[in-house]
Amino acid sequence: MSKLKEKYRKEVVPALIKELDLKNPMEVPRLEKIALNMGVGAASGNQRLIEEAVGTLTAITGQKAVVTRAKKAISNFKLKEKMPIGAKVTLHGDRMWDFLERLISIALPRVRDFRGIPKRGFDGHGNYTMGIKEQIIFLEINFDKISQLLGMDVTFVTNARNDEECRALLQALGLPFRK
Repeated sequence: MSKLKEKYRKEVVPALIKELDLKNPMEVPRLEKIALNMGVGAASGNQRLIEEAVGTLTAITGQKAVVTRAKKAISNFKLKEKMPIGAKVTLHGDRMWDFLERLISIALPRVRDFRGIPKRGFDGHGNYTMGIKEQIIFLEINFDKISQLLGMDVTFVTNARNDEECRALLQALGLPFRK
């Protein structure tokens, strides 16, 4: 079991019961899954970028990434229906906790001029999405083997009822929000 999951059970749950004034430990918000999405806009002309995105997400998460395809054709973007346009991974359980631990303790401190993650990524339903501009902040990525810097979205899906509960959960887990 990861240290972060242990911390959640032993420290975060009791702290959130007091902070959110909850009566039952089962009411405490939980992290259900983490979804990583990497859109590759230039992939319409270069198939190798899709393979690179899949390889990158697979290396970062330890789980095989899935290629995402266009739902409909858009001629202005030279996009045909069912053309590969990105990659995604959804993490649950122990892999989710391991990824979150590596994100907080290793990857985010490696971001240049890092001052915390923005507070504006909440969706109103208790989920949070943040963007990462460069995939090279992860130690698993070999800088020499990448041809293009790719960004990604990281979405934290919780069972929190509102944004305040979600923010309290993510702060208690150690995500560094901007002051």
